[in-house]
Amino acid sequence: MARSYPGPRIPSIADFMNPVLACIRELGGSATNAEIVEAVVERMRLTADVSDFPHLNGPKSEVDYRIGWAKTNLKKAGLIDNSRRGVWSLTAKGRGVGRVDPNPIPINVAERSVQREETASGERPAEPVVSDIDGTGDDDWQEALLKVMSEMAPDAFERFCGRLLRESGFDSVVVTGRSGDGGIDGQGVIRLAGGMIGFPVYFQCKRYTGNVSSGAVRDFRGAMQGRGDRGLIITTGHFTTDAMREATRAGAPPIDLVDGVMLAEKVKELQLGVTVTERVVEDVTVDAEWFRAF
Repeated sequence: MARSYPGPRIPSIADFMNPVLACIRELGGSATNAEIVEAVVERMRLTADVSDFPHLNGPKSEVDYRIGWAKTNLKKAGLIDNSRRGVWSLTAKGRGVGRVDPNPIPINVAERSVQREETASGERPAEPVVSDIDGTGDDDWQEALLKVMSEMAPDAFERFCGRLLRESGFDSVVVTGRSGDGGIDGQGVIRLAGGMIGFPVYFQCKRYTGNVSSGAVRDFRGAMQGRGDRGLIITTGHFTTDAMREATRAGAPPIDLVDGVMLAEKVKELQLGVTVTERVVEDVTVDAEWFRAF
């Protein structure tokens, strides 16, 4: 059954390919995923309603997903490559080209590709779902994990976030929960310099499937006023562009943001309720000449 796609018109995967190449080049030949998305959005002058539009129920925006698909296909074309740490770089072939014609570059379609239909209201057909987004493997596990976390009871999710912070190196973690004041769900102490220096961090937990707005960041900062100089918002959703700008606004206490993708990766790294099984892939080459020698 076709799935409707209400929302703004978003550039296609092919539209993103040359901007991705150009941005990596302008960033010195290498860039992280986040740097590429930020640079491409700025280069293409995408408005917030386009850059923040969510991809179905996934942890990223539709633009994030399509840029991921563009990178995957550019990698398969031999123009860019990525390290295990998520840093993308131009290959020798990629450094030697200016613009590319994206049409001959195959768009990889997963077996589970989602089909959407264009309607009279201006809905746009979906791009195919890629099974190897960003070249780092199938990320269905992220959506499954975030779905489980988003279905937790509010107090259970707050306790889980407290556990996550402790496992990440925080101490003196206190979860205030619903008795919290002004949207503050808890606090902890993060230690630096081998534990010799510590400072309090107030945190808020949001079980969202959509976007967290700049207003939510401002409200949380207001609740922190007079208590601490550092805040942390953890969400299963996605932060809008304006929310990310508000979090680092000059002259205001900084708020660190952990979105659904970062949260899922951290949970996987710590293996909290997640089992990671490594698979060995063998490449077998048959030497026909060896057999002909008999």
